[in-house]
Amino acid sequence: MDVTRQHICEWKGMIIMATVETFLDIESVDMTNAGISRDSLKGEVAVVTGSTSNVGLGYVRAIAWAGGKVVIVGRNEKAGVEAARVIDAENAPGTALYVKCDVTQESDVKDLAKKAIDKFGKVDILVNNAMNMKLNGPVLGSPVSHFDEAYAISGRGSLLTIQAFVPAMLERKHGVVVYSTTQFHFSPPMIGGAIYCAGKSAATSITMSLANEIGPYKDHGVSVFGMIPAGVGRGKLLVPVMPDGSAGKETPADAPPMKNGFNGPIPPEANAAGLVYSILNAEKLHGSGINVFDAFQAMNYPFPDPAGVRVRNTRRLTDAEATLVFCAIGPGYEE
Repeated sequence: MDVTRQHICEWKGMIIMATVETFLDIESVDMTNAGISRDSLKGEVAVVTGSTSNVGLGYVRAIAWAGGKVVIVGRNEKAGVEAARVIDAENAPGTALYVKCDVTQESDVKDLAKKAIDKFGKVDILVNNAMNMKLNGPVLGSPVSHFDEAYAISGRGSLLTIQAFVPAMLERKHGVVVYSTTQFHFSPPMIGGAIYCAGKSAATSITMSLANEIGPYKDHGVSVFGMIPAGVGRGKLLVPVMPDGSAGKETPADAPPMKNGFNGPIPPEANAAGLVYSILNAEKLHGSGINVFDAFQAMNYPFPDPAGVRVRNTRRLTDAEATLVFCAIGPGYEE
């Protein structure tokens, strides 16, 4: 069923109201209260994989809102074509391009690169986000085909797109590469099963290795980092409670998002504001990563108001810690 959303759009210096009727599950994008302007990413071109729905769709809409051109990538042609139409209606004609692409196929990724360059002349931002959320089973109960597919989408797909777009960024000494990641292994209180997390881990490793391979940002002008879009969704979300004596219970997340910490789903549009802010500050994140909550805290994002920003005590791990994190996941031999 079609839904109607109201958007404030800017085109050729004019502010206009546009009503966009669409079957996509979207809300209005407006990042002015996050300190982001309509021309923050003017002149930039972004390719976002897995961007026909949910998190990825939020990314392309927010990047476009901030002045960038966007290439929507996914296998759902109906949703992709519609997403491009909506983004053009929200911003200006020619803002978005949809390319049907299976990122696990090298020929598809080469076709994606050709169409993106033919349309916009360059690619400045690569956001690897594609994944099949249904590949979310346990180690002992999943067919190996699920693992193969999860690894192919996240790991192989990220490698292929990096190889397709990053060399030109390095040549121009300008670019941003982001992997939309998650936890490295299944932890019962968290959302995400073993197979899903294994695929995500592979791509996270490839992304961080890329950062180390190309070296410090000052040498080449290309930033590489990961971002965790934790708890993004629409409507009610069942959020498992961390073990504190009441492990195993689930709380319906129907409280206002970000009120008194994390009580509800983060709309994809709000999560995407965190990504845009991170892209604008990518040099500081090169070789590391950021949780969307930390991005909200950094920009004091009023979601729904500044008082609701969750204050977190986090720090960037050293390279040695990050590399050896899997060797430090248990108590060791201490009694």
